[in-house]
Amino acid sequence: MQLFYNPNINETTDSFTFDKEESKHIIKVLRKKDGDILFVTNGLGYLFKTEIVVGSDSKCTVKIISFELTSAPKYHLHLAVAPTKMNDRYEWFLEKATEIGISEITPIICDHSERKIVKTDRFDKILQSSMKQSLNFYLPKLNDPISFKDFIKQKNEGLLLIAHCEETDKKSLKSVVKPNENVTVLIGPEGDFSNKEISFAIENNYIPVTLGSSRLRTETAAIVACHCIVLINE
Repeated sequence: MQLFYNPNINETTDSFTFDKEESKHIIKVLRKKDGDILFVTNGLGYLFKTEIVVGSDSKCTVKIISFELTSAPKYHLHLAVAPTKMNDRYEWFLEKATEIGISEITPIICDHSERKIVKTDRFDKILQSSMKQSLNFYLPKLNDPISFKDFIKQKNEGLLLIAHCEETDKKSLKSVVKPNENVTVLIGPEGDFSNKEISFAIENNYIPVTLGSSRLRTETAAIVACHCIVLINE
């Protein structure tokens, strides 16, 4: 199956037209034509079976033949991850986390963050592309960048975890996560969270956890945490 994405359709939609860029890709690159079947998701769990009725490379129009709402995960996985020095490493994390399975992502600006300004222009397209490639029908929610302190002050429900490298009492991630529960995990920058940040998180009911004995890069730590929680929920 090849999957396409359109956020503006729902169960009441009869037909729709792809934008010019997607229309050109469908007709010119994929060589689709009138009568061909396309599968489309709106990123909210719906899978639409559609048929091309106007095979134009500028306005490819399809009619919806049928649709189904796929099962959503029974848990919500939210990763709050500090920006990496090189933007492409954060983009790699976004791509792989979407493939593995994640519900929500928030870039957090920390005391030791090497990148204080985050350009998110490409992030949405990366999430969309990865969702389509991996045949997921739920697009992860991407939040605007926020400071560490402001994020902690927000009301984040479920199990709250902070992964850090300081030599203090910590539990292993897999020992505290249970299936079918909402989880928020904080992943710090290359210089790790500051002691002040760690203390502030713990004061606000975050549990300190370890991701193993190796010292991991930010994006690697985020993927390890994501994969571990997804496996626990298999």
